[in-house]
Amino acid sequence: MPNSLTLAVDFDGTIVENRFPDIGKPILFAFESLKKLQDEGHRLILWTYRHGEHLEDAVNFCEKNGLKFYAVNKSYPEEEFDDTISRKILADIFIDDRNLGGMKGWGEIYQMLSKDKPLSNKKKKKRSGIFGRLK
Repeated sequence: MPNSLTLAVDFDGTIVENRFPDIGKPILFAFESLKKLQDEGHRLILWTYRHGEHLEDAVNFCEKNGLKFYAVNKSYPEEEFDDTISRKILADIFIDDRNLGGMKGWGEIYQMLSKDKPLSNKKKKKRSGIFGRLK
């Protein structure tokens, strides 16, 4: 996996519970995981169906929870297009509650994308010989 990725992240049902047009409660570990991924150098794009006032509400909610996105509903902050329609954006990975197979938990998503991978849970084989036993 490249050192840094561009992650397009949905809002309703992914970062918060789906209560559109209202804003639901944050999903467990969503903000913490996204902030850690951002701290590791990944670019985060808010990629949502929301637009207009509802989009502003989502962006403000994220900012109040310490999360500022690289771009919102576009590939780059300086990109200009008709924001009254949805369009595909450029990202390495899309995180969405409508994924085939459903939404994984944020702890699992973080572990899959984190640069700081924890040590494997596999047991190390014991070896013996000239150098003695290794654990």
